[in-house]
Amino acid sequence: MDEIVGALLSEDASPDDVAALPLPESYRGVVVRRDETDMFEGMASADKDPRKSLHLQDVPTPEPGPGEALIAVMASAINYNTVWSSVFEPLPTFGFLERYGRLSELTKRHDLPYHVIGSDLAGVVLRTGPGVNRWKAGDRVVAHCLSVELESADGHGDTMLDPEQRIWGFETNFGGLAELALVKSNQLMPKPEHLSWEEAAAPGLVNSTAYRQLVSRNGAGMKQGDNVLIWGASGGLGSYATQFALAGGANPICVVSSEQKADICRAMGAEAIIDRNAEDYRFWKDEHNQDPREWKRFGRRIRELTGGEDVDIVFEHPGRETFGASVYVTRKGGTIVTCASTSGYNHEYDNRYLWMSLKRIIGSHFANYREAWEANRLIAKGRIHPTLSKVYSLEETGQAAHDVHRNVHQGKVGVLCLAPAEGLGVRDEEMRARHLDAINRFREQEHRGEQP
Repeated sequence: MDEIVGALLSEDASPDDVAALPLPESYRGVVVRRDETDMFEGMASADKDPRKSLHLQDVPTPEPGPGEALIAVMASAINYNTVWSSVFEPLPTFGFLERYGRLSELTKRHDLPYHVIGSDLAGVVLRTGPGVNRWKAGDRVVAHCLSVELESADGHGDTMLDPEQRIWGFETNFGGLAELALVKSNQLMPKPEHLSWEEAAAPGLVNSTAYRQLVSRNGAGMKQGDNVLIWGASGGLGSYATQFALAGGANPICVVSSEQKADICRAMGAEAIIDRNAEDYRFWKDEHNQDPREWKRFGRRIRELTGGEDVDIVFEHPGRETFGASVYVTRKGGTIVTCASTSGYNHEYDNRYLWMSLKRIIGSHFANYREAWEANRLIAKGRIHPTLSKVYSLEETGQAAHDVHRNVHQGKVGVLCLAPAEGLGVRDEEMRARHLDAINRFREQEHRGEQP
């Protein structure tokens, strides 16, 4: 592995040099184990500790099959699906791997007693399988996490509708929190060359998800002038939604949970900000009953910030805790677009405010190939920036997932895999200099938050 790292860090290594590198028989990957899936049984979600369930271990190196590529992973990042995998919610991921393993002889490799997780990466192509023409050894890439078979007509209008659609590193094995990763070659996209490895790895999943959810015609189809309510506006998803709203001429109303997170939104250019903790919104009276009076108070606060207008779009991802309020505050004919449910999957809302006001609820999940490519293109052009706040080593992945699980992070949390230090991998220094303040925005806020 040292020989691989040395070659990839050298600017003199040619594609032929990379292609000639010997592959190790094994590599280190962050895994959950099938025989530990009941380790948190009976515990509340908040009490489950990813540091106990995530292990860094040697695993055999897979050989890329038709249409696949083996990537040397320089850096990766933590997503909520990393947390879900680590706490075995809503289900252990081994059921996903078993079903995928039944699909074909090739996919049998994924059904293992361990699961190498992770749905982001930035790295270098080491090998490609038969039928891969666009990518070659030595190419510097990032990967989106959509894995599809495209053998059904259902997926050819929108690849997210493919019956065999899966999220790589969550519903497949050989994910990105590792020294090597196995991907389908059509997951690969060019690495933005003004970014370091860890910065380039950070946007992947959340940037593409936010693009489809907010910008794409498959999501909310945001337009200039829209008022957009963004829950968790400084977090992994929300930080990209806030940027898309500002870049697209919309007006983000950013909901955050602390003054430090409000400062991050202001630094991105947002002006309308609600600190839900400081204003003490309590949308639930108790475990079973919501409080419509709090919905109304929340709606009044929004109108104070918008000059009397209700929101056109709600960017939803907390789920159960906020969904009733989201439906209520959306304007007549407006849209609630939802992905994930970090506070609970069983959403409850008063349907009178939906049906009688002609509102729409749209489900959104990751992004199709085109949307992921467009989202990455905006990163490469410097129109949207990484929201990386903190970087951990591969050995510290459990702690990184723990921080995300406890919501003590800002933006995205990165993980160095083969990259020996932060700041490596930049080739376009001139472009980087133009955007350096925006690139470092979340790191600076994280550093300020650590000051006594």
